[in-house]
Amino acid sequence: MRTTAKHKITNTEEFKQNLLSWAQQFDDVVWLDSNSKAFQDNQKYSSYDAILAVDAFTAIQTDYLNAFDKLKEYYTTTKDWIFGYLTYDLKNDTETLKSNNDDGLAFADLYFFQPKKIFLIKGDVLEIRYLKAVDDEFEADLKAICYCEDERRDNLLNETDNPVKIKLKIHKDEYFDKVTKVLSHIHRGDIYEANFCQEFYAENTTIDPLETYNKLNTISNAPFATFLKVRNNYLLSASPERYIKKEGTKVISQPIKGTAKRDPDYIMDSILKNDLVSDEKERSENIMIVDLVRNDLSQTATKGSVKVEELCEIYSFDQVHQMISTVVSEVKETTNPIDIIKTTFPMGSMTGAPKISAMKIIEDLEETKRGLYSGSVGYISPTGDFDFNVVIRSILYNEVKQYVSFSVGGAITAKSDPIKEYEECLVKAKAMRTVLEN
Repeated sequence: MRTTAKHKITNTEEFKQNLLSWAQQFDDVVWLDSNSKAFQDNQKYSSYDAILAVDAFTAIQTDYLNAFDKLKEYYTTTKDWIFGYLTYDLKNDTETLKSNNDDGLAFADLYFFQPKKIFLIKGDVLEIRYLKAVDDEFEADLKAICYCEDERRDNLLNETDNPVKIKLKIHKDEYFDKVTKVLSHIHRGDIYEANFCQEFYAENTTIDPLETYNKLNTISNAPFATFLKVRNNYLLSASPERYIKKEGTKVISQPIKGTAKRDPDYIMDSILKNDLVSDEKERSENIMIVDLVRNDLSQTATKGSVKVEELCEIYSFDQVHQMISTVVSEVKETTNPIDIIKTTFPMGSMTGAPKISAMKIIEDLEETKRGLYSGSVGYISPTGDFDFNVVIRSILYNEVKQYVSFSVGGAITAKSDPIKEYEECLVKAKAMRTVLEN
């Protein structure tokens, strides 16, 4: 059982900064920020402006083997809010697949925790939900959160330049060769599309996770931004993409396929946006994945309920224009939320079509185990509602191994030009690289 209290916030953005700074004392942290002020037009399905969950009361950590069954058992046992992540490599649980590529990060395949303390922000209202065992800490925590403003100011004054030297796991010529091999599979009819990814990394490197996240979030203002901490492992994410959400009996998936860079000149920016609208290759990418998502959702949907609410709509973010579709379905009230996630994971926008064949080809050609990249972070509520993002435009950090990583990718179709695909990867990598190198 949880004790609930509500408070008015006078300065929401300042309170959010203080709240996340205060959270750094805990080993388990999930911070989800919709950056609602920046994206009023992308908040149709947002339940909260920001959520913080901290301090594990119970937790589950496992490899991919029977991971979804273990998660279902854990959720059924706790009957409470749980927050955590799913790595891409859980594909090996749902299909006969493998993940044998190099892994510099070493995150567990799945991790969820039942937090002692949850903070839900909507507008100027803060809702706090504490487990009964710690509800006497309400007032002391609120005071400590307010005092974090001074601590944040001190941290800014103590910042030192610590540039990170980024290396590429796949160099340019090798990237072209690998994309050509993907195209060969497409021309043979093995697949229609594959999301091929590459890693940028730095070894023997230390970063300040919170400072890095704040810089990345300032640059990107993404609607599915995430700060995740599990002991010494961190995710600092500026994700623009929702993987899947459940609200009551409605399920919503919003795959992204199609990217164009932004330009500071309004006229040039409008041209780039209009070019994306009419780009036949980008539209075909998006439509293929929409078909895949429709098929995935149909596995748990009530008959005839899968619908496409938006097809190839353009959303503009600080760094890029994106082509986004919205696919919805209805499920029975008795449908277990874990079953909906299991039958749609990994998300089609990060795999390709047909999904299983694409994942096999990806594994053979990529040099890096994806891990949490192209996985998901989110929560499941006691009523079975949930919301999960897609882990892209993100920096991953293993503090013990002193390993920093970010990956980017793009959908390869029959109409792909390897040079343009490489340039698109550089556009997607820009924010992470800027934050780390500068």
